[in-house]
Amino acid sequence: MGKIQEIVFDCDKPARLAQFWAALLEGYAVRDYDEAEIARLAALGLTPDTDPTVLVDGPGPSICFQNVEGRRHDNNRVHFDVEVTDRPSEVQRLLHAGAETVRVLPTYTVMRDPEGNQFCLVDSREAMAA
Repeated sequence: MGKIQEIVFDCDKPARLAQFWAALLEGYAVRDYDEAEIARLAALGLTPDTDPTVLVDGPGPSICFQNVEGRRHDNNRVHFDVEVTDRPSEVQRLLHAGAETVRVLPTYTVMRDPEGNQFCLVDSREAMAA
């Protein structure tokens, strides 16, 4: 079984949408940028306002706003990242329940539920740290 790690929005302007949702949801705020992150962005020619991935934290799951240019009709614009401790086993369990695998990456697997909605199975933070 997994737990919701993040709710992910594909969007055009992540910083603007993150600020909107942070203002809408009680107890949520845009994740602070430390000096190292600001320097990393600057090296890429970016700022917190042009960051292609902005996170909002609060009492529930984090909300991730990621830049995706152009609307793809084969991809839902909002999806869950579900954290699991044993991704291969969880993939098999969900395949038997009617899901399908879209693609497998080093730390997560993109899947579709029985009606075609995408979600990601993400390795637990502990597994990624190991």
